[in-house]
Amino acid sequence: MRILLAEDERMLSEAITAILNRGNYSVDAVFNGQDALDYLDSDQYDAAILDIMMPKVDGITVLKTLRAEGKDIPVLLLTSKSEIDDKIQGLDSGADDYLTKPFDARELLARIRAITRRAPEVQNNDLSFGNLKLNRTAFELSGPEGSVRLANKEFQMMEMFMRYPGQVISAERFMEKIWGYDSDSEINVVWVNISGLRKKIAQVGASAEIKALRGAGYLLEEKS
Repeated sequence: MRILLAEDERMLSEAITAILNRGNYSVDAVFNGQDALDYLDSDQYDAAILDIMMPKVDGITVLKTLRAEGKDIPVLLLTSKSEIDDKIQGLDSGADDYLTKPFDARELLARIRAITRRAPEVQNNDLSFGNLKLNRTAFELSGPEGSVRLANKEFQMMEMFMRYPGQVISAERFMEKIWGYDSDSEINVVWVNISGLRKKIAQVGASAEIKALRGAGYLLEEKS
């Protein structure tokens, strides 16, 4: 699942991103409300985590804008405020849940699971491409000859492939979306995970394959 995180405290944003990545979520992090609106307008996410106090556009305004546009993406609000009036304002503005800083990592993950379970658009946790299926709850890839559980990064890469089948995704894009701008990992980790995914796709007997286009990237397509 993909989550947009809008939190202007850089260290906290990095910590939350790490927590979510360990929970097998793919995270895009922004640091102000205007960028949050731009990202949510231009891409598809399964949930959003919004800090209330942000520069440019505050989290409540971001939330109200989303709901006014008819977007029912699950939203979890974060704030250092604990007064009941702030909670009521957030929930009345259309938030699905509310979490006060500081919070436990386990509670954050539990609340994300809860709001995405309630969301109508993610009730079906399978992504499909031909006879290949990805279960986004169990992190399993399945085909005609069985199923296999994916490692964290493999799962996030496979989710990107199956969200955008037939589209070329560069190694740099994978690094940006999954490992993050500040990662110390070398780009060859993308190639290593691609190799692992190819073996697992073959293991489940699927008719899909990951094709490499020299100098461009990779795409998921049906075998010719």
